[in-house]
Amino acid sequence: MSTSVPGTVYLVGAGPGDPELLTLRAHRLLQSCDALVYDALVPRALLELVPPHCELHFVGKRRGHHSVPQRSTNAVLVELAGRHRSVVRLKGGDPFLFGRGGEEAAHLVAAGVAVQVVPGVTAGIAAPAYAGIPVTHRAAGSSVTFVTGHEEIDKARPSVDWRGLARSSDGLVIYMGLHNLRRIGDELMAGGLGPETPAAVIQQGTVQGQRVLVTVLGELADRAEAQGLASPSIVLVGAMVAQRVPACAPEPALAEMPIPF
Repeated sequence: MSTSVPGTVYLVGAGPGDPELLTLRAHRLLQSCDALVYDALVPRALLELVPPHCELHFVGKRRGHHSVPQRSTNAVLVELAGRHRSVVRLKGGDPFLFGRGGEEAAHLVAAGVAVQVVPGVTAGIAAPAYAGIPVTHRAAGSSVTFVTGHEEIDKARPSVDWRGLARSSDGLVIYMGLHNLRRIGDELMAGGLGPETPAAVIQQGTVQGQRVLVTVLGELADRAEAQGLASPSIVLVGAMVAQRVPACAPEPALAEMPIPF
């Protein structure tokens, strides 16, 4: 049975990294919150917006590093809501797109905590835009799929059907896929995509350190490895990459990200 607590938890999208892409509502909530619970992919500049009395709690998750378990993050949010009026749970990008925001919202509601969601600009749209690549284009088909590349492709029952996506979607925007890039490429080509299909990797999109690799699917893994590209990165596969207009791309921000452990 849930127990009512006085505070509200705001699940806030921090955007892709450039602090100027933060929404007005997110900015207002950061300036007035009593506690801030933040992820690894949050620029330092946003931490400077909170008031002096605000409690800071880091709960970042990064592949290959010690991570705070999700159940611990859930417990921290409930505990803070019991002591504070306004708790901001700040997540990179958008909280409901590969950000576990839905899980956290459900847990908080079950615990009797008031929750509000504040959408953010997702890296899957912003990073390509800062590289001059439109994720949709009339000359590049009528569909685009946002998909996670985080799971192991050779696990017993993979939930991502890469071969099916190769046949059903005109363009792919792949989050957290760099470590599986070779296997993803092989699966997509096995599903029918030609090795000449346009592809790209955008590392640290929208912020200082942004790097853009534009190539073709058959050479994607080799070239990404040769250039030493690292996470966080967005991978694009499809004809929309060929519609790149570099001259329209904004300058990446000088914000530092991610927050170091």
